[in-house]
Amino acid sequence: MAAQSSALDGKAAASTTVARKRAVFHALLEYAVELDELSANPVHKIKWKPPKTTETVDPRVVVNPRQAQELLTAVTYVGRRGRGRWLMALFARMYYAALRPAEAVGLRIQDCHLPPEGWGQLTIDVSRPEVNMQWTDTGDAHEKRGLKHRGRQDVRPVPIPPELVKILREHIAEYGTGDDGRIIRSERGGVVASTAYTEVWQAVRLLAFTPAQVASPLAKRPYDLWHAAVSLWLNAWVPAPDVAERAGHSVDVLLRVYAKCIDGQQEIANKRIGEALAA
Repeated sequence: MAAQSSALDGKAAASTTVARKRAVFHALLEYAVELDELSANPVHKIKWKPPKTTETVDPRVVVNPRQAQELLTAVTYVGRRGRGRWLMALFARMYYAALRPAEAVGLRIQDCHLPPEGWGQLTIDVSRPEVNMQWTDTGDAHEKRGLKHRGRQDVRPVPIPPELVKILREHIAEYGTGDDGRIIRSERGGVVASTAYTEVWQAVRLLAFTPAQVASPLAKRPYDLWHAAVSLWLNAWVPAPDVAERAGHSVDVLLRVYAKCIDGQQEIANKRIGEALAA
């Protein structure tokens, strides 16, 4: 258990890493029991509790709408050969539509309804997470999977604001699409690697933020744009079931994970309770 709790440099591993290692180790021993290689799983006899994992999103990573717009503008100024400008539509999907990075990189033109005016809609039915090629059947670094927290054949409709409709329409007009309809693709036509857009994102933070903000957790990862989107919707008093449907969460997980990001609602809640008591 000491090895599971340590990183490669000997320091304490993150609680989520410990939990993942323990789950894999436990499953391996359970399989050994199933094959009659072991009479029982020895992990059950060990009186050890893994460190608690933090499920809630740190509100310090969440950007406000003005900061998000500044980041998206800064993207267009970084990278060689217009690399940032080409990736701006990818980051915009994460913020305006609350797409996870693995969903954003797999978005195809046939998944989009982009009217000339007003709101559009994305229909998300596939995720392309980055995995070790040794563990895939195809040898592809981006495995095609169903949506997180959903059945394999489920789809998730996501209404998108006019701002994102405009960005996607302009991107498609300038760059076209891949053979399979993917809107964002690598120079060789493949799925964009996380290292490519993460490298651009680090340069964007340096350009858009003050030194103090760069040193802070604020939007440290592209994934934090997704957190910002969900937090924005909740703080706009969009009903939790609707936010959960758009973001691909269950309602109970949504409220538990984003509990610390719901801000400025106490006065409104107090007023409503007071009005109810006075009725």
